[in-house]
Amino acid sequence: MDRGKKEALVAELRQTFDENELVVVTHQSGLNVAEASDLRRKMRDAGARFKVTKNRLAKLAIEGTKFAHLTNDFTGPTAIAVSVDPVAAAKVAVEFASKNDKLIIVSGGLGEKTLDVASVNALAKLPSLDELRGKIVGLLQAPAGKLARVTQAPAGQLARVIGAYAAKN
Repeated sequence: MDRGKKEALVAELRQTFDENELVVVTHQSGLNVAEASDLRRKMRDAGARFKVTKNRLAKLAIEGTKFAHLTNDFTGPTAIAVSVDPVAAAKVAVEFASKNDKLIIVSGGLGEKTLDVASVNALAKLPSLDELRGKIVGLLQAPAGKLARVTQAPAGQLARVIGAYAAKN
């Protein structure tokens, strides 16, 4: 690879580190094309990305970013999962790693905080931003639904009483 391509790759990786909130460092050894494509598709569906990295170039790119504390984790057959959502990449990576022993979670970074394997697993169990937004919308809509039922209940009861009285006569 010539110098220009390496510089472009480092710039792209630096942009990736700058734009995302979560980085999960993994070792992927022996993933075939179908498995890697499946993992990338799942990441894309969740709003995350999965990228195989060259360690030397990744170390250059991560310098000076909020994920600089992960520099020493770039050894061996490394790949990164990244997402803006602080849960998405971890959720997909942990789920995939639990079903496929060719992907191993090494560490993670949530902004400037370093995450060990247990922390990445715990993070993966949290609901994503979209799930939380859905729950909040549900909570906001629930009082309106309850209010409508409460205001309709007395009229319904009155109608039943009148109907019962009419049926009696």
